[in-house]
Amino acid sequence: MTTRRGVLLGFSGLVLAGGGYVAGAFWEARGQAESRLFGHSSVIESRAGALEYAVAGEGPPVMMIHGTGGGFDQGLLFAAKLRERGFSIVAPSRFGYLRSAFPDDASPVHQADTLVDLLDHLGIDRLPVLGGSAGALTAAEFALRQPDRCSHLGLLVPAANLTNHDPVEFTAVQRLAVGAVLGSDVAFWALSRLAQGQMMRTLLATDPALLDTVSEEERLRAETILDQIFPISRKSDGLRTDGFWTGTPSPTAFDRIAVPTLLLSCEDDLFGTAATARLLAERIPGADLTIYPTGGHVWLGHDHDFADLIAAFIRSTPS
Repeated sequence: MTTRRGVLLGFSGLVLAGGGYVAGAFWEARGQAESRLFGHSSVIESRAGALEYAVAGEGPPVMMIHGTGGGFDQGLLFAAKLRERGFSIVAPSRFGYLRSAFPDDASPVHQADTLVDLLDHLGIDRLPVLGGSAGALTAAEFALRQPDRCSHLGLLVPAANLTNHDPVEFTAVQRLAVGAVLGSDVAFWALSRLAQGQMMRTLLATDPALLDTVSEEERLRAETILDQIFPISRKSDGLRTDGFWTGTPSPTAFDRIAVPTLLLSCEDDLFGTAATARLLAERIPGADLTIYPTGGHVWLGHDHDFADLIAAFIRSTPS
């Protein structure tokens, strides 16, 4: 109750006491976010409508499918270290995120099929496909449904319901925070500044205490992941859909995936993806599994480790 009251009073105080300064700071932040996104992606017309994507780097292509709260920008951020290791990154925005369409059928299956249109547009026959968090469902469906287009599958902190029980359980305070920010740019902007630790724990499923144990580079990466959720109003459809599909018992036939598969997670991920990754390793034939003891849902302190494992997996595992 104390935390809840503190968040609410802090939010109210910021709005009432700050007046015009707060309004100016908000619009400045909104402008910076739009500048970060504008001109850095392209849009094609796919079978499902508009499909946004970006390509960055040079080298063999790898598709990085972003997680909840993302967009192409999160995909590029997730794969930044992989890009440094000599790969080009193809990063789509999933249904309901940024400039991508939000069709009536926004399932991982439909999203996976739609990504074929992107590969055709780019002239890419086959490539490794990575999915982070909620994006792992789409990546898995792509590997299952398009094995001739997917050479390797990487599932990073995979968010999925494999036990008929939603692995994500929010406290009352967390539900309050999610309800306040979903679809409200002002609320998200304010709470991410007033209660960054709570937002890190709730939206990024990462213990904020970890920020004091990692390098400045890793701390900045975590803060950037949180900041890039803004403007959340351009992602609200995707966020709600992700909540549905990751909480609903997964219909994906993981045991039929036939491409080389790598699973990565962290034991202290507050979304419970370590347990999910272990179950997936049992179901996907021949899957490789690595779980770090700490790092949370954004694998704090292990960005280089993740990139090294993925690069070695792609380069050394026959497809």
